[in-house]
Amino acid sequence: MTLNRRHFLSLGGVAALAAGMAPLLAARSAPPKAAASFPYTLTDAEWRTRLTPAQFDVLRREGTERPYTSPLNDEHRNGTFSCAGCEQHLFASSTKFDSGTGWPSFWQPLAAAVGETRDSSFGMVRTAVHCANCGGHLGHVFDDGPRPTGLRYCMNGVAMTFAPQA
Repeated sequence: MTLNRRHFLSLGGVAALAAGMAPLLAARSAPPKAAASFPYTLTDAEWRTRLTPAQFDVLRREGTERPYTSPLNDEHRNGTFSCAGCEQHLFASSTKFDSGTGWPSFWQPLAAAVGETRDSSFGMVRTAVHCANCGGHLGHVFDDGPRPTGLRYCMNGVAMTFAPQA
């Protein structure tokens, strides 16, 4: 096969696309970039034993569940949402609202429950939210939420558990 100009340009386009995607793919498989140490720590092997594969992907590898797949999106009882990794209480049900995004959303976390870091993956700048106790990735916070805070903590349901109020 001889290479003509069309083949050369096509191969160049594929190479440029692959080069552009490499940082995104590398960022997706990297461990969390939140703080270096947390009060609750486990080895990767211990996390894999403790968590389901989906929980491990989100909490320890900063994955994202598909929208509208978590039963917690439709949870409306009074209670507390906690980290699926370490059981840290994260959000009161009184701060949950339907954002229409397909992920459980809250306008405020419990005091000292979460931390935030800058996330520049996937070609955009966002604020990632992690559990303040174990560092598990929970989701992101945006400034398009309801009053009184104007914030939308858009969380992965698989990263949390729910305990109804007794």
